[in-house]
Amino acid sequence: MLTIGELSKRTGCHAETIRYYERIGLLPAPPRSSGGHRLYDIDHLRRLCFVRRGRDLGFGLEEIRELLRLADADADADGGVCGQVRARTLAQAGLVRNRIAELRRIERTLVELAAQCDAGGRRDCPIIDRLFETPATAH
Repeated sequence: MLTIGELSKRTGCHAETIRYYERIGLLPAPPRSSGGHRLYDIDHLRRLCFVRRGRDLGFGLEEIRELLRLADADADADGGVCGQVRARTLAQAGLVRNRIAELRRIERTLVELAAQCDAGGRRDCPIIDRLFETPATAH
């Protein structure tokens, strides 16, 4: 059995985050010691690692909840679960690809803005001026 502090150290997840995951049902409530301390077992550790890894891969909490539901269903073995998980994983990869493209566009814009500035002693700054511009599509 692990205390919340030990679970936190082993997973790199803050104690308050662990409590939050319990409150929203991603982690089952652990039994408590006679002194009222939470006592986690290996299943809690594995589930928290799953949640943590899912978050690292960009899945939202509801998506992780669904993946956990599928993982639990897989334990009951009805087949087809792996295909559903794969589809969700590929969909997440597509979202990440789109975010990367957006970040590259932002990077290009920032470099272009910086190139317009000579960093001289001028009172006016072309970067600030551009940030104040009204988009052509605004009314």
